Amino acid sequence: MLQNLSEEIRECLRRAEECKGLSKTTLTASAISDYLEMEQRWLALARSYESAERLPRFIAPFSKGKQPKNSRRRRPEKEPPRL
Repeated sequence: MLQNLSEEIRECLRRAEECKGLSKTTLTASAISDYLEMEQRWLALARSYESAERLPRFIAPFSKGKQPKNSRRRRPEKEPPRL
């Protein structure tokens, strides 16, 4: 799975793992907390990159004026009678 990830995502995951490891070797509670918080921020950034990479594939059918196969088409509304 890691082979399919972009360089940015791999770097974020690497840094998150580094922060997690540092949290296990530090001596103070505040430093442990800081490292674990940094780990979560790196993981959030990785998820953000992943979402940004998926977005073009998701919106491609819509940007070409086509609807995805599984979307429901709206029925045209009946025009009210003219007076």
